[in-house]
Amino acid sequence: MAVGSTLDPQAHLLLANKRMRVLLTVLALAVITRAVVAGAMPLTAKEVGLMLRSGYSSEAVIRELSTRHFADTFDSAVEKQLRQAGANTALLEALRSGAYQLSEAEITEANKKLAAPRESATPAVEPSKQSTPAPVNDEAAQSKALADAAPVDAVYQALKEDLVHWNQGAIAHFDSEALEHKKIFAFFIAGSWSVPCRKFTPQLVEYYNRVTPQHPEFEVIFYSADRSQYAMETYMTQNNMPWPAVSYEKVMEKGTPLKDLVHDLPCLILVQANGKVVSGGPKGEQISGPEEVLAQLDRIFAGDSATASAGPR
Repeated sequence: MAVGSTLDPQAHLLLANKRMRVLLTVLALAVITRAVVAGAMPLTAKEVGLMLRSGYSSEAVIRELSTRHFADTFDSAVEKQLRQAGANTALLEALRSGAYQLSEAEITEANKKLAAPRESATPAVEPSKQSTPAPVNDEAAQSKALADAAPVDAVYQALKEDLVHWNQGAIAHFDSEALEHKKIFAFFIAGSWSVPCRKFTPQLVEYYNRVTPQHPEFEVIFYSADRSQYAMETYMTQNNMPWPAVSYEKVMEKGTPLKDLVHDLPCLILVQANGKVVSGGPKGEQISGPEEVLAQLDRIFAGDSATASAGPR
């Protein structure tokens, strides 16, 4: 629904909150993509705050810090920012203690590794023709740059070993190798308790069964918004979902940022294999609904690259 001057302030606020939730989802996925691109790069205070605001639990952030460590200064200002973002006492104490803190030398080395892909991707030009680049302060632009630098199989790398599927009447482990050569994914976020989800899911099943024989490069990944593993698996079984799903314990363990979209279900987000969002996020003053996303997917399949690339990234 387009935003017009007739909307009251509360409606404007609700729509702004929807756009913010989707944007936080995209940015948090970019943090994950950055880890894949750069080989588990350390986290900054800004990234920790982003993860918390987009739905990651403090426990999930601590698990990330245990492998990626902290490449920033933890002072009173950072503590205040993280507390406002939702950090609990255990996370703040872990950062305050320096248990995950990198040394100055390690931070410098990490920054060099992160800068290396950007520098190698920049074509050489004559010094006289170089222009001074404007500083990139916009988080969405930074996320786009990260996605552009991502490996072609970033989604596969992020999801492998974490998937299940409905197979021969039971929920079983999904062989993630089947995703390795996929080119475009639709992240499907839904819950069995939602009437719109129950209405749309059969439509998506029909669409999937119709198009995938002609387009094996495409895959749907289901993220459950249900409150229990039983509800998730029952929903998959009742709808004969033919696509893989992130296992329930992994969705909960990672504190997926997608859970902030539970007021906007069902949600469908198109993502390229390198993690770059194609459609399903904020688009000007609108939020792309699942039917609109499927229409854009049809255009992609039809080879209308100019139209397909017009969506948000």
